[in-house]
Amino acid sequence: MNSEGESARGAAPTSAPPSSGLLREIGQLGRAVKGLFGAQMDLLAAELGLARSAVSWMLLAGLAATVAGVGFGLTVLGLVGVLLAKWLDSWVWALLALAVLQLLFLLGAIVLFRRCMHWMSLPATRAEWSAMMHDSARKVETEMAAGAAAGSPADDSRRTEDRG
Repeated sequence: MNSEGESARGAAPTSAPPSSGLLREIGQLGRAVKGLFGAQMDLLAAELGLARSAVSWMLLAGLAATVAGVGFGLTVLGLVGVLLAKWLDSWVWALLALAVLQLLFLLGAIVLFRRCMHWMSLPATRAEWSAMMHDSARKVETEMAAGAAAGSPADDSRRTEDRG
């Protein structure tokens, strides 16, 4: 039993670690934190470069899609024109019908654009904000009127502070 107690005492440190060990550990912690944040900054820089490159590729893909869409639209328009010409037995009436269809499509696009511009003005938010401001103004006016009717000295001192 004595040998067990002595071995337990021998394994436990008898004094506090020296302060230089503490400073070394703090230094290691600082280097580890610097390495971690340095790695995070490198990752952020790499992702920002990738995002910048992705924007360029997105613009190029959008341009390619626009060109392909215009080409497809012209092809479909030509096919519809040929079909209308065969159906109506007149190129003049076919082209007139195509012009009317394009005009209707253009007017629909304009109406949609105007509706989207209206939605971008946040009409519900503006109405709520206006109602909230009117309610607040009315509440302040009624409190001021109630305070003036009561004639309390605290209200008089507040009014003089507001003027100053």
